Amino acid sequence: MIRSVLTVGSWTMASRILGFARDMLIASRLGAGPVADAFFVALKLPNLFRRLFGEGAFNAAFVPAFAGTLAAEGKASAQALAERMGALMSIWLGMLVLVGMIFMPQLMSVLAPGFADTPAKFALAVELTRITFPYLLFICLTALVSGVLNGLDRFAAAAAAPIFFNLISMAALLFLTPYVATPGHALAWGVTASGIAQLALVLWATARAGMALHILRLPAITEEVRLVLKRMVPGVIGAGVVQLNLAVDIIIASLLPSGAISFLYYADRVAQLPLGVIGVAVGTALLPLLSRQLRAGQPLSAHRSMNRAFEMSLLLTVPAAVGLAVAAGPIIGALFLRGAFGSAEAAASAAALVAYAFGLPAFVLVKVFAPGFFARGDTATPVKVGLLAVALNLGLNLVLMGPLQHVGVALSTALAAWANAGLLAWLLIRRGQYVADRRTRRRAPRILTTAVIMGAAVLALAWVLPAGAGPFGRAAVAAALIAAGGAVFLAIGTAIDAFDLREMVGMLRRRRAPSQKSA
Repeated sequence: MIRSVLTVGSWTMASRILGFARDMLIASRLGAGPVADAFFVALKLPNLFRRLFGEGAFNAAFVPAFAGTLAAEGKASAQALAERMGALMSIWLGMLVLVGMIFMPQLMSVLAPGFADTPAKFALAVELTRITFPYLLFICLTALVSGVLNGLDRFAAAAAAPIFFNLISMAALLFLTPYVATPGHALAWGVTASGIAQLALVLWATARAGMALHILRLPAITEEVRLVLKRMVPGVIGAGVVQLNLAVDIIIASLLPSGAISFLYYADRVAQLPLGVIGVAVGTALLPLLSRQLRAGQPLSAHRSMNRAFEMSLLLTVPAAVGLAVAAGPIIGALFLRGAFGSAEAAASAAALVAYAFGLPAFVLVKVFAPGFFARGDTATPVKVGLLAVALNLGLNLVLMGPLQHVGVALSTALAAWANAGLLAWLLIRRGQYVADRRTRRRAPRILTTAVIMGAAVLALAWVLPAGAGPFGRAAVAAALIAAGGAVFLAIGTAIDAFDLREMVGMLRRRRAPSQKSA
């Protein structure tokens, strides 16, 4: 599992770095004005459906079924299941895209009701979302094929696919802008084109893995397909609760002054670096592993896998969260403060980043605890927990949006994530499906202690260092804070045995051969 996490995490890290380059380009060209707000909403809607139907609910239901069928009945039966689900998804999502494009004004009235007060902004958001909406079909099919690759223990291609999203988006913004109405239009066309490229990559990878999928055929509704669909329906909410909360955030933010959606987007993009690299990697690797272990009657192995995933998540997310919170201003300034993105926009985005950082460990822990239910075929329990988290997020948004503006929106999401993770953990513990082992009980408090000391050191250094002048000066200050934080965390953590550095180095050395095989 750890080798798989490292494989997914390394490719995701590369994608996130390119994503920062893309966002820096967007910030310099669009800033945080009406065109930026309209594009971010146009990007949010297909991404919301993608993460609900493609990555969230579908993977939670499909990956355990595919892995179990592969282990019990062989490759041919698993391939047949994947092709039937692919055909069914193509028809369903194709219809959804068509209906969505027709009724986009009505959808926009629900997702961004505040835009209605500015007709030009509303019309632009509708137009851009119609361009990006077909991305939903391509990227959900990409998620299906990626689930097949993950079930085959081939993680590299699926993790590398998002790189195309960043590269094609940047190319569109740089070279297509002179030929379309606004830079937002260029970005929207780039989004859809990237979906086609990502689907092509993962289909090629499955063919190389000896399982060439043929999904453009009439679907057959077999008992296995019915089981996946049955588990998928409640999982739409359970696995996608974070995305539902983010959708609530967009609705609330659209009611705030212009720029609020953009501030939240830029802050969320920074928070998504550790969340994407760690949370997605752990969740992607843990679900098929738990499914195989439980299907094979190995509960002790599943127990160890959950503990190591929990420990790894704490080790990587807690210091990241503390570091982002105490150095939010320098980090946002180094990344985005240029062109149309000024000091006021940077300060507003940094304040939102502090709130998102508070919830970062919870976002990742949801990725750790949810597979404990999904691998056992239980998608109903995360639904109930997810509904409570969504309701809590909405209530907190209504309370906090007045006094805290867009920061209240971010803080509500963080608090709801903690409620979600806490309830999932409590239920697993109550059922005896998760028990912290001796190693986890020893190391978890030491990781927290190390992170607090690191945060104090970074905060003190931030007071001492002068504010950087110009892009390179700001980048140098942010780099110094990050490097100092890493050094302090490494030194203190090693001294108090929060982690074993030799063990981590050994994992990295053992990674190379399996990673090459998984590509």
